[in-house]
Amino acid sequence: MTKESAKEELGLRWRRWAHRVRLAVRRSAVDYFRGDASDLAGLAAVAVTIPALALASVTMPVWCPPGALVLPILAGGLLLRPASLLFLYAASALALVVESAVLGPYREGPARVTPGTVLLVTAVALAGLVIAQFRARVGVPWRRGHTMLFDLRERIRVQSRLPHLPAGWHAEMALRPAGGQSFSGDFVVATRTSGGRVLEAVLTDVSGKGMDAASRSLLLSGAFGGLLGSLPPHAFLGAANGYLLRQNWDEGFATSVHLVLDLESGDYELLSAGHLPGVQLHAGTGRWEEKSAEGPLLGVYDGAEFQGVKGTLASGDVLMLFTDGLVETAEREIAEGMDRLIGEADRLVGTGFRGAAWRLIEAVAKDVNDDRALLVVCRD
Repeated sequence: MTKESAKEELGLRWRRWAHRVRLAVRRSAVDYFRGDASDLAGLAAVAVTIPALALASVTMPVWCPPGALVLPILAGGLLLRPASLLFLYAASALALVVESAVLGPYREGPARVTPGTVLLVTAVALAGLVIAQFRARVGVPWRRGHTMLFDLRERIRVQSRLPHLPAGWHAEMALRPAGGQSFSGDFVVATRTSGGRVLEAVLTDVSGKGMDAASRSLLLSGAFGGLLGSLPPHAFLGAANGYLLRQNWDEGFATSVHLVLDLESGDYELLSAGHLPGVQLHAGTGRWEEKSAEGPLLGVYDGAEFQGVKGTLASGDVLMLFTDGLVETAEREIAEGMDRLIGEADRLVGTGFRGAAWRLIEAVAKDVNDDRALLVVCRD
């Protein structure tokens, strides 16, 4: 083998070794982020701060009191598994004993290990252990938990996006969860069917509100999104009702309204499951008309039938669908709330309804402690 070949072979081996190391580091980093890897590194990083804090408490008790041990204990509760926490707590207890022996009895002066210090460290340790046990029981590590919630929120937003409509049509929706939260019991799913000629949109209000209804809302939005467009329009609410009944939830009902709109002719049909009526603006007369379909709540009884109401959106007409949080409060009846919503919508006739959904929620139900959703469809 020549000298050049030997160098080439050595370089190839080096690149293979470096590649294997790089893959191993990447896999370990991914496992650590997902929570699948060992937490020995995290335990070591937190545990090393305990002797450092103990030394600082002994040498500078005024600037670093013995109660500073709650910091690694708190970090351990967020980072480590329950089994690893026991070692951390043992090290913290040993540090308190050493500090108490070196600093002397607490009656001789300030910056000593007092009974209050022991109670504080113990209370934080118990809280951290409860958090770690709950996290272990759920099976969601802290490094992945917040990312999972973020992913769920983004999936809800993606499922609620309205499809692009052809020229001459505009549709928008606005969703405001109760209490300023990120999760809501109201949701919208929509799609275009029949080769893009028909817009189907479903606005649903799950029983409960905010975080209490978020898990059911997420499950139903995924199921309804799969059913929508896969079934004939008149079969959708029946299938949704059957799905909801099979869940056997204690609080398992929901209201829903299903819009089927022909984007070529403007003809539409509303099918309702116990939902509030929609309202349509007739541009020719400037009059608002209620569009009320009949049907029971979803998830109440099997074999429910849903009767639709038909209409037509002419040029300049507007159709609004909304949930009860937008028009009903403890101090205001639904009829009064709908009158107020229509009154605010009348002010937008001259300027157009683009961006109207969010503005109407701001004007009518800005500070209401309930989920609010509004879907606006208009023909230019």
